[in-house]
Amino acid sequence: MQVLERFQREVIAVFRIVVGFLFATHGAAALFGVLGTKQVDAFVWPSWWAALIQTIGGALVMIGFGTRYAALLCSGSMAYAYFTVHQVDALLPVQNGGEKAALFCFAFLLIAFLGNGAWSVQRAAKTSAQAAVATK
Repeated sequence: MQVLERFQREVIAVFRIVVGFLFATHGAAALFGVLGTKQVDAFVWPSWWAALIQTIGGALVMIGFGTRYAALLCSGSMAYAYFTVHQVDALLPVQNGGEKAALFCFAFLLIAFLGNGAWSVQRAAKTSAQAAVATK
């Protein structure tokens, strides 16, 4: 198992980047009406706000800035979406079309607990700040 643990931080970073990118593009598509998605009406609850959270939260997770907080917000928004939009139709995600909401919810919950991984804006800023202090 040491082989798998050797690149654990890098794999966490790749997971964070991919999930953040997918979530941000999902939100941007709805927010701006691109990529074959119908644009949501501005300031309409909850669709416009959900798209805004998806776009900004996904981008923050992707670049690794405020990751844990952004991931927790994204996870909560997907839990809300699942229970208010999907579960009213049927109990199981395969029945109600809520697989994507459930997967995003738990992926972001995992990111909130695991953190940034190897590469992030936050880590780069911390490293450069430490280097600046060390040179003084």
